[in-house]
Amino acid sequence: MAPTLLFRAGLLGLMLVGSSALAEDIDQLPVTATFVISGGSWEGENETAVPPTPQSQPPADASQPAPSAEAITPAPRRGYYKLIAIRQPDRTTRVYLQQILSSEAGPQVLESVELEEFTAIRPYVTDIRPEDSTGVSRQPGFLATVYLKTDPAQVEPDAWTVLIDELGEIRVERATN
Repeated sequence: MAPTLLFRAGLLGLMLVGSSALAEDIDQLPVTATFVISGGSWEGENETAVPPTPQSQPPADASQPAPSAEAITPAPRRGYYKLIAIRQPDRTTRVYLQQILSSEAGPQVLESVELEEFTAIRPYVTDIRPEDSTGVSRQPGFLATVYLKTDPAQVEPDAWTVLIDELGEIRVERATN
């Protein structure tokens, strides 16, 4: 077999293995998820303190004082947000917000909440867009625009914003342009 042909066969094999792993991940996504966006950022302190390293600990001598509260420092936690639209059997949509922890073990969902402001109006979500598409923001918070109709025959969708400020407060309101 020619080297070019052998390379292409190997590349195809790698692509198939990679796409098989991806297919397993993507198959876990419910077919009713019509829009999923990620963005924003958050940072906070870990609930569990990280004790000082062994080198910084005093000898196990009773005359030495125990480590102070300042010596035990919480490790910072960082992450981002996800906004998800899930289609219901009646074609309306429920919108969920997730807080995602970025860790060495991979992303983990810390919290999922249904945004009741959307549930109350029983919307037909037509699009969700992040504030920008440049990646994870360096500024804390999150902003996305949800485009929806309250009647499927409605021609133009209404715009609503989902805003999370730097303190983690969530606001959902009709967009004012």
